[in-house]
Amino acid sequence: MLRAVWKLCAVSVMAAATVAVQRALGKAVIPPLVVILGATGTGKSKLAIELGKRVQAEIISADSMQVYKGLDIATNKVTSEEQAQCPHHMISFVDPLVSSYTVVDFRNRVLSLIEDMHRREKLPVIVGGTNYYIESILWKVLVDTGQENGTDLKAKLQKLGGPELHRQLMEVDPEMAAILHPHDVRKIARSLQVYQETGVKHSRLLEEQREQDGADGLGGPLRFSDPCIFWLHSNMDVLDKRLDDRVDDMVSLGLIEELKDFHQRFNEKKIQENSQDYQHGIFQSIGFKEFHEYLTAGADLSQEEREELKMKGIEALKQAVRRYARKQNKWVRNRFLKRPGTNIPPVYGLDVTDVARWEQMVLNPALGILDCLQKGEQPSVEPMRIEGEGPRNKRSHHMCELCDKIIIGDLQWTTHLKSKNHKYHVRKKRKVEESSVPHQDDASDLLPIPKCPKQGCQRLTLTSARVFALLCTCQRTRCSSAYLETSQKCGCWQSPVKHESSLTQGFYSLQRWAAAAQPPSLYPLCITFI
Repeated sequence: MLRAVWKLCAVSVMAAATVAVQRALGKAVIPPLVVILGATGTGKSKLAIELGKRVQAEIISADSMQVYKGLDIATNKVTSEEQAQCPHHMISFVDPLVSSYTVVDFRNRVLSLIEDMHRREKLPVIVGGTNYYIESILWKVLVDTGQENGTDLKAKLQKLGGPELHRQLMEVDPEMAAILHPHDVRKIARSLQVYQETGVKHSRLLEEQREQDGADGLGGPLRFSDPCIFWLHSNMDVLDKRLDDRVDDMVSLGLIEELKDFHQRFNEKKIQENSQDYQHGIFQSIGFKEFHEYLTAGADLSQEEREELKMKGIEALKQAVRRYARKQNKWVRNRFLKRPGTNIPPVYGLDVTDVARWEQMVLNPALGILDCLQKGEQPSVEPMRIEGEGPRNKRSHHMCELCDKIIIGDLQWTTHLKSKNHKYHVRKKRKVEESSVPHQDDASDLLPIPKCPKQGCQRLTLTSARVFALLCTCQRTRCSSAYLETSQKCGCWQSPVKHESSLTQGFYSLQRWAAAAQPPSLYPLCITFI
């Protein structure tokens, strides 16, 4: 008992000493910043505003879509009335036609804001759901080339396409090329941009980050010591219902009209020129892609057809929002709760499942934790326990010959091997291997496999005729008839089913079928199997 009391006192003394040192160094704002994490719909902005009004704080939005002007409903920006309650930053200042605003731009501007707030003794509260924006502030993880026209170079590189970019990166930085998928155009272009602007391989610069004091395998050290991290989490069934209701509220607030107006002003001409882009800028925001069919529907559609497209868009938006919420929660767990280390700050969990108990379960605990940290005391609420380090996802390069896919990452490779699609191809290959070679007893009855005489052609033929067809089997129950899809059907007259097999297997199957076929005139002139 005495030992426990002594340890608690020691922790309090150390914390107080840390506060004293920070103040002596001119760091009067304790903690240096507050970060509110959580899936969309958990009330992050609400908590940020309530904290801001009570502790002399200013709010920094870390949402990659809210930096753009427009689509206030679709991107769920705080209202002007909410912004009036507490100063907000990083909202609605980038032109919607700009597609070159990057996380480096965001980081540089936010660091200047934080420095200014500290000088004015204001507490920065970072709130938002764009994970890599938040990560760029908490950790030193980005490579800054110092070039002002870097976005122009990156955009120019992206136009070359994935295969060509990957080939170029393989020549200058094979280590980086090995961990990037050939289709990941953005990241490949970024690595080439870094190399061209610095003359140093991107992989080498990242390695130097990981070698800094306090760094780990994921990147550089913490930028600010002892930040206060809140994670708003909820029962997912409850959150799903809340998110569906939120989409309905967005529609009632004028979401469709907002999208229509934005489409006519900024996107309609791009579609006519076939230059629309839903992968960059504000056009990648959740909500815009989901209503594309509705927004681009022709004038000849009936009202009923338009309404059907509208309801389809609403349902697609609900599904996209639910997926995004899970993605956000997954990042929090992987980045904070499964990566024990010196550069992982503690995370205080706040359960927002029951909104009727908001003050009891969310606001009061958050204020209590913040008050303790500001006094240099240990909060009575324990931070969330580290779940234990899971297997490290080494970004190894894997090629699945069966599925004709490139997989980057050991965990992704393991997941792929367990997937239904891969198992289907495994079964298909096994079946082909078992049946492609004829049995010993009937091999002598089969003809040798003739090949097409045309140079470079891999087709198997029975004659040199130019009539091709598919070997099919009848779908009708208990019917064992086989026939050629393009020549004649069996007596059941059912729709054919393609015989999925190798060329060799199909050839032998055809010979067996043809030998027993009645009448003999059904024997094909030529056949190609797919």
